[in-house]
Amino acid sequence: MTREQLEENQIWIYAVTLVFGAGIGLWSPTFGESLEFLIAPVLAIMLYGMFTQIPFLHLRETCANRRFTAALLTVNFIVVPILVWLLSRLLPQQPPLLLGVYLVLLTPCIDYVIVFTHLGRGNARLVLASTPLLLFAQMLLLPVYLWLFMGEQAAKIMSAGPFVEAFVLLIVLPLGLALASELWATHRRAGAIWIEAASWLPVTFMALTLFFVVAAQIGRIEQYLTVVIQAVPIYVAFMFIVPFLARLIACAFRLDTQAGRGLIFSAGTRNSLVVLPLALALPNDWIIVPAVIVTQTLVELVGELFYIRLVPSVVFRDDRRCGTALLKR
Repeated sequence: MTREQLEENQIWIYAVTLVFGAGIGLWSPTFGESLEFLIAPVLAIMLYGMFTQIPFLHLRETCANRRFTAALLTVNFIVVPILVWLLSRLLPQQPPLLLGVYLVLLTPCIDYVIVFTHLGRGNARLVLASTPLLLFAQMLLLPVYLWLFMGEQAAKIMSAGPFVEAFVLLIVLPLGLALASELWATHRRAGAIWIEAASWLPVTFMALTLFFVVAAQIGRIEQYLTVVIQAVPIYVAFMFIVPFLARLIACAFRLDTQAGRGLIFSAGTRNSLVVLPLALALPNDWIIVPAVIVTQTLVELVGELFYIRLVPSVVFRDDRRCGTALLKR
């Protein structure tokens, strides 16, 4: 199988992996939970492989399309947080449940959103070029949102030693190594060859990550089902509402059809795998948080199958170029 074939079939690879992981975890919850120690190293490798494919050294090019950049920041860091806060008012005000919902819904996806954007006939290259900006922005703003939405409780969590350790080892370290690899590739042929080899890592290790995550967490989801299930309607409502809000933003910033679709996928796809290590590092009192996050992943992967069909055919059709219409006005 070539890398292109692997990437083209990754959705089905993830689906099979999720089913297999859930089966293992439900068949033997104890065995599934014993696999949890593998999540961190596999996730770190996956994130490193993913980061090596992001053009961090071309961040200036990200801002070349100023309208798309402005729309992207507006929808992900103004519109979506307001929507998440409003939806969270419908949940029981239980801190672990709220924290799980906030962690996963406040952070835009920077990995498989590119695949779904391509399948949904959006501008995947534009979304790819924007990933460094999205990553840095969410790193800076997530603590701010948690403090605004949860107050002192969030401040205590954010200052926890394990939380900081997970952030450094599983996000900062892979990111730093990826930046070093990209610098190496710009000066040495061997570095370019290494970056090309690393392009095999994201799909392979994302599948492994999903397997270990679901196998380890499905038992907890079942154990805390009465609590976790309350987040599902919020996740479904989020995926239903966001495309229409993103389309309004796309029209306001006069984006073309493909860029508008890319904006919709960015707004509707969340960053569960990157925030998961932060959740796994929380104290035992917050043990339900990873299960709440993984539940969103399961809901989202099903929702994306609807997105790739409905976004180009209903939400943002080729014959509904609102940006052009606004320009004429």
